[in-house]
This record gives sequence, C-alpha cells and structure tokens, in this order.
Amino acid sequence: MSNDDKLIDFSAERGKRIHDLHDKKLDEMRQAFEQALPLPKGKKSSKGKSKKR
Repeated sequence: MSNDDKLIDFSAERGKRIHDLHDKKLDEMRQAFEQALPLPKGKKSSKGKSKKR
C-alpha cells in the first residue's frame, strides 16, 4: 500500500452523503408545508383568548 494519499474514508463520505439526503428531504417537506399552510409575513396576531384562572 504505497498510495496512502489516495485512501478514502468511506464512513466519512457516507456520513456526508446521508447528511445531504436528509437536507434534501427536509427542504422538500418545508416547501410542501409552505404551499399547504403559507405563513403570514410581517403580521403578528394572537388568536384565541388568554385563559385566566
């Protein structure tokens, strides 16, 4: 094994690839929720009454 500089750490590469896949799924889910339930921009209002006991 004279080519030590060309060794690949497969666990690290797999970790990066898995992380990218999770990010892609998260982005897809976020876009789907934004289309289904769009958030109001710049408008903050509290809905419902505050409960007093």
